[in-house]
Amino acid sequence: MRNFKYINTIKLALEKECPMKVSCADIVALSARDGFVLLGGPRVEMKTGRKDSKESYIAEVEDFIPNHNDSIPSVLSRFQSIGIDTEGTVALLGAHSIGRVHCTNIVHRIYPTVDPTLDPEYANYLKRRCPSPEPNPKAVQYARNDRITPMLLDNMYYKNILSHKGLLLVDQQLVSDPDTYPFVKMMAADNAYFHEQFSKALLILSENNPLTEEQGEIRRDCRYVNRN
Repeated sequence: MRNFKYINTIKLALEKECPMKVSCADIVALSARDGFVLLGGPRVEMKTGRKDSKESYIAEVEDFIPNHNDSIPSVLSRFQSIGIDTEGTVALLGAHSIGRVHCTNIVHRIYPTVDPTLDPEYANYLKRRCPSPEPNPKAVQYARNDRITPMLLDNMYYKNILSHKGLLLVDQQLVSDPDTYPFVKMMAADNAYFHEQFSKALLILSENNPLTEEQGEIRRDCRYVNRN
């Protein structure tokens, strides 16, 4: 959500045309849908009508979203709690095909010794991108998730982790876990299958416990609850 400013840009445009009709929650969900298309995926038909929360749930969010150092059983359990099975979880992690990761989140895999599950050439690349074991968290020091097709949400992610080029610990653990490994192989072999499973899981995620009717509100500004 670093680029939340774009959500507010969309909200401002909508408020000019249709005041207090479209929630920020719907904007976020539909932006995910359209982002998937722009990155080479199929269109997922999503429902609308979500309301925005009247209070903050930051603690619950931080407790629920899996950490990149979590074990695979822990990650699977969190997604299964909202109806996404192992196959869907493996597909959603394919979103790591896009974007970058700050060095603070990966240096533990290359310093003081290199994680033995990493391809040696790839480990050298990571050391060039992250030359210090104690990177400045505010510095622009990143490594790309996928160096081959960095702006396509495709199955290159799975090919990379099968070649021991998983950027995050959770990525590489998909290969070592017997429950997830078969799906990694299937998605690496078939991009259409990956897109199909990603679409299904994204839809389930978008419909997880939405606020409707009087449970929520339509915010005027996505950064704040309404004053009245």
